[in-house]
Amino acid sequence: MPPAEGDFAVSVAPPPRAGKRRRTIRLPELVAGSAAVSFLLAGSTGLLSAYLALAVAVGVVSALAATRLIRLALAIHSARRSFGPCRGVGFLGAGVVATGLTALALPLLPAAAHPAALLTGLLVALPLYLLGALLLPGAASTTSMRLRRGFDGLSLGISLAFAGWLMPPGGGMPPVALAVALLGVGGLSIIAVTALRSSGYRRVAGLCGAGAGASVFGLATLGVLLHYDVPGWAPLAAAVPLVIGPMLTATGTRYANPAAKAPAPGEPETHLSAYPLLTVPAVVATLAAIYHLVTVGEFDRTSIVLGLAVIPTLVVREVFAVLDIRSYARRLVSQEAHFRALVAGANDLTLVVGADLLIRWQSPAAARLFGLADADVVGRAFADLMHPDDAAPVTTMLTGVLTAPAPVTGRTPLVTARLRDGHGIWRDTESTVSDQRGVPEVGALVVHVRDVGERRQLEHRVHQLSFTDQLTGLANRRDLMRAIVTQRSLAGHTGTLLVVDLHGMSAVNEIRGREVGDAVLVEVGRRLRTGAGCDDVVARLGGDEFAVVTVDGPMLAYALGIRLIAALTEPYQLPGTIVSLQASIGLAELAGGSGVDDVLRRAELARRRAQQLGRNRIEWYDSYLEEQLVRRMDLERELPGAAARGEFDLVYQPVLDLHDQRPVGTEALVRWRSPVLGTVLPAELVPVAEAMGLMDELGSWVLHKACRRLAEWSRGGRRLWMSVNVSVSELTGPDFVGRVAAALTLHQIEPERLLIEISEPSGEVDVLGVVSQLGRLRSLGVRTALDDFGLGPASLAHLRRMPVDILKINRALVSEPSGWQGQGKPVIDVVVSLGRRLGMEIIAEGLESVEQVEQARLAGCRFGQGYVLARPATAERVEAYLEEFPTPSR
Repeated sequence: MPPAEGDFAVSVAPPPRAGKRRRTIRLPELVAGSAAVSFLLAGSTGLLSAYLALAVAVGVVSALAATRLIRLALAIHSARRSFGPCRGVGFLGAGVVATGLTALALPLLPAAAHPAALLTGLLVALPLYLLGALLLPGAASTTSMRLRRGFDGLSLGISLAFAGWLMPPGGGMPPVALAVALLGVGGLSIIAVTALRSSGYRRVAGLCGAGAGASVFGLATLGVLLHYDVPGWAPLAAAVPLVIGPMLTATGTRYANPAAKAPAPGEPETHLSAYPLLTVPAVVATLAAIYHLVTVGEFDRTSIVLGLAVIPTLVVREVFAVLDIRSYARRLVSQEAHFRALVAGANDLTLVVGADLLIRWQSPAAARLFGLADADVVGRAFADLMHPDDAAPVTTMLTGVLTAPAPVTGRTPLVTARLRDGHGIWRDTESTVSDQRGVPEVGALVVHVRDVGERRQLEHRVHQLSFTDQLTGLANRRDLMRAIVTQRSLAGHTGTLLVVDLHGMSAVNEIRGREVGDAVLVEVGRRLRTGAGCDDVVARLGGDEFAVVTVDGPMLAYALGIRLIAALTEPYQLPGTIVSLQASIGLAELAGGSGVDDVLRRAELARRRAQQLGRNRIEWYDSYLEEQLVRRMDLERELPGAAARGEFDLVYQPVLDLHDQRPVGTEALVRWRSPVLGTVLPAELVPVAEAMGLMDELGSWVLHKACRRLAEWSRGGRRLWMSVNVSVSELTGPDFVGRVAAALTLHQIEPERLLIEISEPSGEVDVLGVVSQLGRLRSLGVRTALDDFGLGPASLAHLRRMPVDILKINRALVSEPSGWQGQGKPVIDVVVSLGRRLGMEIIAEGLESVEQVEQARLAGCRFGQGYVLARPATAERVEAYLEEFPTPSR
């Protein structure tokens, strides 16, 4: 049950450290106590009147205690942000203040008013002390518990008062004195019972409870003494508990922790442990009545009233006990119902096994989970339910738990065995054993049995899925890696990894659909298994990439690769279609590399080189591939942001008229001046930029830089053109023509003076898209050129389709002079003649000797470009070179 809002939520604080802090904490109590003793001594010696000394002594210690309690109440309020938790401290402080005010009022009032004043002070202070005591930490957490504590103390107090009234000396008491005595005895009893119940917080509760009890005792004693003729020092003697009470309360506050949470209900509240208190009042009242009957023989009216007053308190206390028993019984019934519902609906079978390993009880879920009835299980040995091969290990496990010197803590023992169900079927089970012999209500081992048959089957299935490709039935990448690890771990191991990549699968999937593509992959897996050896592992790495781990050495592995190429390139006969594929294979030795991933990486690099050099090839890994990879990684690392860092530069190579050797144009060639990698040429830069998606950024920079340079050179009246190289992917971009138009407008350049060069389209290039973009450039007024003509397999076919203005023939068509009468001259003549018929200008590029220049001129080429004519140079050098040729405006 959660603690009530008004609980005095403090806990015992650690004792203060020695030294200065301890002296400063105890100094106020020491000073106040010494002052109080001094005043009491002064009163006893006659230096001060008895009531004045009493008032000053009690007032000093009450002021100290009240200050302590008020400060603690404020600290609790600040820590808990609520007035509820600090009410207990507040009530104790108010009781101390009431005690001090009562003592201070005595010397100010006439002697006849002293009894009434003390009775009034007791009536005010006693409820405050009682409320504060009931709110002590651990005393009572609910209103019901507080009422029970109150009636426990009240019945005990009335019994003590009854006994005290019947004991000699005889005679009556003044009514006020009797009321004060009854209030004092009842209050002391309630405070004592409540403080003793705070067993978990005896230091705080004991000191505060003792202080409150001493104050009540002092007030009651002083109130009774005023009605009798007593010596003058008697009030001072009664003042001693009035001084000690606030001091004890102030001392108790030093051990309180304001930030602590309210304590949870303990044993005294959760169990019916208060029944012994019922016997105390009855025994005391009975003994006193018997003694009085023997000695006196009759009861007066007061004794009868006191005796009868014991009965209602006992009855009320018994009513509370009955209510607690009913509440406890309801909780037991509810918990039992919850327990039965839990074990009946659980997925585990719960068994209680005794020290003799016989089953005492099984949960109701046994029939549902395993088809076992109580008659089949209860009374039998636990091992008898298990498979004969598992019975001995199970018995050993249970015996070990029983003979262990201490109960097993942490992870409970796990028993794996086969159990025969009610239908005679052996079921795979796992059981956990918990030693509950230390629990009196159980006193045995508790075994939880779970059927794990479906889980075992699922684990086996998951294992298959984890190491098998679901489409082809081959091993997957994980199984391949495991096979490589196994082969590398063998002493003196040999072996080779072949990585196979298919070419043409994307077209099959796009044109014929995924189902046909999957059928082709299945057939590929079958051919690979057929071609590989019985000890080889064939795996699918993903997509159209496969691998084979063979135990053979390099020579036999290469021969295996040849056989696989031949098998994979044969046509695939499928229903309604025939598919042809190409393949590239890379080989790497298993003994090489630093690990499994390195072996696979090497084979991948070899496969990539086989693809680059031409398909249907087999290539071995070598160190040169590693150098290329490192170089590529360096390029990819440094290229992003190179334009922003100003690392790009342009050089310009003039294009000359072969008849008069005058420059007619220049070609802008990009250079990457990397401070880390040095100068990177376009042949190495462009592929990396295309792969990283940076070609648009690079192309835009080159276009604007070249146009700006052309504008500067045109201010002197030169009529040069500027040639800019673009890739096919850049040309076919949706915004390329728009960027060109924007550059022309920005730099105020005539469109016909800009020449866009593209390489001959090859491979899987959208030729129609290229033709469309070239047409849009022509409509814009920009001229276009076909670069490196003569290298591609379909060069002549492309000439008719692409609207280009200039044809730049490759240097391979311009032979040395010794070959003029051979094959070179007729080819270049045909190309030049064809270009002219199509209305194109011809530029011979790559000219490196005077003979080549002459050969190109005689073949009909009007323009030429090459090292023999002019080398690529910076803008300043080219401008100086152009100054050698005066313009018409000069």
